[in-house]
Amino acid sequence: IINNYLDGTQGGAMDKASPSGMHFRDSKRKVDYVLAYHYRKRLSRPLHRVGSPECTRRSASLALVSNGDTRKGHVEDGQQALQEWPGLPGVEGIVLSPLDALEEQKQLQREEYERNLVEAGLEIEKDPENKSQGLSFVRIHAPWQVLSREAELLKIKMPTKKMYEITEEGGILKTLNEIWCKLTEPLQPQVPQQENTKMKNLCYPFSREKIYLYNIKDKDTFFDNATRSRIVREILKRTSTKARNSMGISTLIANNVYDAAYPLHDGEYEGQNDDMNERKLLYREWARYRAFYKFQPIHLIRKYFGEKIGLYFAWLGLYTEFLIPSSVVGIIVFLYGCITIESDIPSKEMCDQRNAFTMCPLCDKFCDYWNLSSACATARASHLFDNPATVFFSIFMALWATMFLEQWKRLQMRLSYFWDLTGLEEEEEHPRPEYETKLLQKKLKNKNITTENPNKDEKEKLTCSDRMPGYAANFGLILFMIMLTFSAVFGVIVYRITTAAALSFSTNETTRSNVRVTVTATAVIINLVVILILDEIYGAVAKWLTEIEIPKTEKTFEERLILKAFLLKFVNSYAPIFYVAFFKGRFVGRPGRYVYVFEGYRMEECAPGGCLMELCIQLSIIMLGKQLIQNNLFEIGIPKLKKLFRKLKDERTEPKEMDTNQSKDPQQWDLDYTLEPFTGLTPEYMEMIIQFGFVTLFVASFPLAPLFALLNNIIEVRLDAKKFVTELRRPDTVRAKDIGIWYDILSGIGKLSVIINAFVIAVTSDFIPRLMYQYAYSQNGTMHGFINHTLSYFNVSHLKAGTQPENSLFAQDVLFCRFKDYREPPWSPNQYEFSQQYWAVLSARLAFVILFQNLVMFLSVLVDWMIPDIPKDISQQIKKEKTVLVDFFLKEEHEKLKLIESIMTRDKQKCKSGTKSRKSRAASFSQFNRSPKGSFTSFSSQHTVV
Repeated sequence: IINNYLDGTQGGAMDKASPSGMHFRDSKRKVDYVLAYHYRKRLSRPLHRVGSPECTRRSASLALVSNGDTRKGHVEDGQQALQEWPGLPGVEGIVLSPLDALEEQKQLQREEYERNLVEAGLEIEKDPENKSQGLSFVRIHAPWQVLSREAELLKIKMPTKKMYEITEEGGILKTLNEIWCKLTEPLQPQVPQQENTKMKNLCYPFSREKIYLYNIKDKDTFFDNATRSRIVREILKRTSTKARNSMGISTLIANNVYDAAYPLHDGEYEGQNDDMNERKLLYREWARYRAFYKFQPIHLIRKYFGEKIGLYFAWLGLYTEFLIPSSVVGIIVFLYGCITIESDIPSKEMCDQRNAFTMCPLCDKFCDYWNLSSACATARASHLFDNPATVFFSIFMALWATMFLEQWKRLQMRLSYFWDLTGLEEEEEHPRPEYETKLLQKKLKNKNITTENPNKDEKEKLTCSDRMPGYAANFGLILFMIMLTFSAVFGVIVYRITTAAALSFSTNETTRSNVRVTVTATAVIINLVVILILDEIYGAVAKWLTEIEIPKTEKTFEERLILKAFLLKFVNSYAPIFYVAFFKGRFVGRPGRYVYVFEGYRMEECAPGGCLMELCIQLSIIMLGKQLIQNNLFEIGIPKLKKLFRKLKDERTEPKEMDTNQSKDPQQWDLDYTLEPFTGLTPEYMEMIIQFGFVTLFVASFPLAPLFALLNNIIEVRLDAKKFVTELRRPDTVRAKDIGIWYDILSGIGKLSVIINAFVIAVTSDFIPRLMYQYAYSQNGTMHGFINHTLSYFNVSHLKAGTQPENSLFAQDVLFCRFKDYREPPWSPNQYEFSQQYWAVLSARLAFVILFQNLVMFLSVLVDWMIPDIPKDISQQIKKEKTVLVDFFLKEEHEKLKLIESIMTRDKQKCKSGTKSRKSRAASFSQFNRSPKGSFTSFSSQHTVV
């Protein structure tokens, strides 16, 4: 060990790996972080003596290596250098291939970087490079001096000796809470809890000057593994190298100097040994499917993975819990539709064979007239989702979304208090490697300008003009991607129109009778496949677009990536649903004047029961398909395929050589390297946010959406948990006091859902026409005659030539056919114009949208106002904590001053015959006013600032 640097090639005693796989070879110092890299030894071959013909032929490959410096040159330069070594007739040069030169450069960068880490105080252990090429690890340990220094710089809150009591709410709330705890005791995970849950440690940012305040029993365990790795990561990020102006580990990984940098997991998650660690505990109590009924151990998740990941799982858990009441209400609404289906008068009238409503043909020439009673099944199914209860459910879900967000703010505040995140300051972030590279290019470009103006002392940064090409590319490509989505939707529309026309030509009666079902089912499946494919494309495009913007910090990069990905995926997921809900059947025309596309294909129209049933089918298949395929199969299968591919790649690139120093059992850093690297929480949040949109935006058409979301999330929680515990490398712990921009997106979706559901009820469903008929047009105030009221008459003699049905099966000649619309009859002076009822219903629909939107918004604001963002008990505890902190500091300072006073009193008694100089020195040491009794009278005035 030289200057805290342990080289694996020193001595055979050091070659044995640590038994636990978590420590250095001395089995004492803990491995806090690991750097992994692939090395390739130089395949050098000797050159012939200087001046030989062979040397001349290989002049282009000549390189001299001296003191870590690699220089390429011509033969003359090599001859001159070799002639400087007299008396060494056998001196030979070294031939370096381009790959060898690149590997030499990487090795020099690694050596310089590791020297800088040692100078920063870290201790390093390296593996010996025994093979011609292979994988090697650099293990890093942070001693106490480094941990304490960095904890003070990062202002990490650590527990002090002081503990104070947490006052709980009394009265009925306390009683209900105790009853709830007893009822849910079997659902609680079996994880170690604090001995006294009513007491809390007082935490304060770490300070080496006030180290006596902290409860330090063992310096090795005072900082937990997550905190230690976070400290080391900060050092790695700010340690630079001169080579290629590298600014930290991120740049070195981007330049392939290192392959990976990660903290270690706490041992294996399953095994025969009885040693329990936090990873194994999380796997047993949280990350298994058989633990689906248990609550999440949120505090242990936060301790192991950090606050940012802890907040994600807390949010996901609360969201899943809130889906339970909405699922119950949705089932009740659905059952209400099932129960009242027999008493629904419009569907009865539609199914009654005696009501011979002869409908106009669905297509030109090849389609016959048809009876409305043949659409009986569609009408009855539509009633399951199109009934008065859906209006109530829409209002309920709007208030549900508001209550969920309010409850999340309260839970977030509670967790911030218990996790000591209150008053958390924004940490200074390091620039991203891509930003540094671009900035370096700009500096080199402007070097001449800078030398001409030496007085210019402004800090270089990228301006809007530097980023303008990226912004222009972003605008153009995002617009193109949105148009691509609309084109895909239009393509599916064309498929539906052409397929419906083609199937109508069929001679098979069964095929012709099931045209609508066949077209709808196949079109929805095509929509789903297109959405899944475009989702993957849009994710990659959003990342590339964010990279060319060159954001400065990781936080800015993440926020911009989230906004772009959400915009593209939102449009992709909901565009087909928006079309069915608000555009399908609105631009069909009327018999005798239909709207055609591609010269002869009529625009598609809604089913006789309305478009709501088709909207329900579209929504359910896309939602379930995305959850089953994208959120579950992709999430399970893709990481396994990536792991297999990386394993095969490593086996192919590494030669099969015997490594004498390799331990028989793989160490923890070997096992963790084979895991998938953690890439952030954006995909996890994104799939849940899109699901939240399915649950809230069109819930009026599909009341069972919360139920399917709940079933998916029960699996999703354990799937994500298993992925984090078993399949991913341990993420770096990141402190965060909220979920960031995701909350704003959730809030926006909640507000948008009010408007969309208002339009779904008013425009897509028959709720408003039914109300208008019952209270304005019905003679007896019932729904009898509603179907006849909504159907208009058309004189078949007014059909265009060549569009009449051929070989009509109707026995009698049809004089009038019916179609669904509010239009004047053919015997009216304004035949086929919109009737008075049409404008009355349209006015009622717009009035309902305004009334519904304002009512729900008012109720949402009322709920927001009634529920405080900060729970009352937490607000009191935060105030109490500040008071306790001040009192604790004053008490500790008071005891320290008492100690000084006692020392001075002893010195006085020993030095009664001392000189005046010593008395004056003692007086200056005290600097406190004394009362006649010897107490400190001005203590409070001397220590007002803590």
